Amino acid sequence: MGKFFNQLLDKHIAFIEKQKIFFTASAPLGSQGHVNLSPKGLDSFRVLGENKVAYMDLVGSGNETSAHLLENGRLTIMFCAFEGPPNILRLYCKGTTVLPGDKQWAALSENFNLQMGTRQIILADVFEVQTSCGFSVPYYNYAGERSQAQKWAENKGEEGLEQYKQEKNRLSLDKLPTALF
Repeated sequence: MGKFFNQLLDKHIAFIEKQKIFFTASAPLGSQGHVNLSPKGLDSFRVLGENKVAYMDLVGSGNETSAHLLENGRLTIMFCAFEGPPNILRLYCKGTTVLPGDKQWAALSENFNLQMGTRQIILADVFEVQTSCGFSVPYYNYAGERSQAQKWAENKGEEGLEQYKQEKNRLSLDKLPTALF
C-alpha cells in the first residue's frame, strides 16, 4: 500500500542517493499532446532540501520537460529499487527550467559536475512524496555509465551544440515553446 508524505524524509534521501537511474514524467495540459517519460542517469540528481530537488539535464533529441514545465510546471520524478528491498519512490513537483545565464544558474550549478552538453538544470519544489511496494520491479545489475552522450557532445563542440539546441530543443513535439525559445 502506498504511503504519502509532505516532504522528503532522511530514509527517502538515503534511498535516492543509492539509485543509478531515475525517471521524469511531464505532460501538456488537457487530454491532447504527448506525455513525456524520460530515463535519466549519470550523477545528475541532487536533493537540495526536504522539498527541493534538482537535476542536471543534458542536450538530447527533444526538450519536452522544459516545454511542459513552462506551460504548467507539473513534474513527477520516480526512483525504483533494482537491487535490495523493493521500493518505488515518486516525487510530485512543480518545476522550472534554469538556463546558463539565469540568475540562479551560478549557485545552482555548483551542486553538479557540469558536463559538456549540459543544457539546463531542472529545479523542482516537491509538494508530495509517495512510496509504494515495488514488488513487481525486477532485479537488475548496474554495469556502468554509457560514454556516448559525452563523446557526442565533444564531437559537436560548443558551436555545434548551440546549433543543435536551436534546431531540436526550442519546441516540443506538440510545438510548445521550451525555456530555450
